[in-house]
Amino acid sequence: MEANIKLMGFIQPYDKRIQELTIQLRDYVVNLVPEANELIWDNYNAVAMAYSKSEKLKDAFCHISVYAKHVNFGFNRGAELKNNNVKLEGKGKLIRHISLTAFESFPKEAMEKMIWDAVEISEKYNTDLCEKQTPGKSLVMSVSEKKIRPMK
Repeated sequence: MEANIKLMGFIQPYDKRIQELTIQLRDYVVNLVPEANELIWDNYNAVAMAYSKSEKLKDAFCHISVYAKHVNFGFNRGAELKNNNVKLEGKGKLIRHISLTAFESFPKEAMEKMIWDAVEISEKYNTDLCEKQTPGKSLVMSVSEKKIRPMK
């Protein structure tokens, strides 16, 4: 799936290294789960992308959050993952993530198992998602006017 052209504009103010890492993580997810939709928010404090077989955040299985000095790769129901082969951060009820500064440190094999586990969890909560076989879309969900992050 092609990234929404607006996504490139949203991440353009970030350091080149952060932009590249964001696109590498994004490409990893959309190539692994091509039927996932990419839901994009240009938020107050970060650019965020959630990956869901529907167009609803509640069905998302993983997400990417872009910050000035790092990128978080997270799981919306990370506390429920069975194949948790990577130490994830987070003390909340559900969400867990890892922080990255380079794609080389992204544990691709272990994360692939965790992503499929997260997809399965998402489908358990919404069984309609099990049937989706159509290619995903890249959709901008909202853009915040005020931002406290890199601006160019």
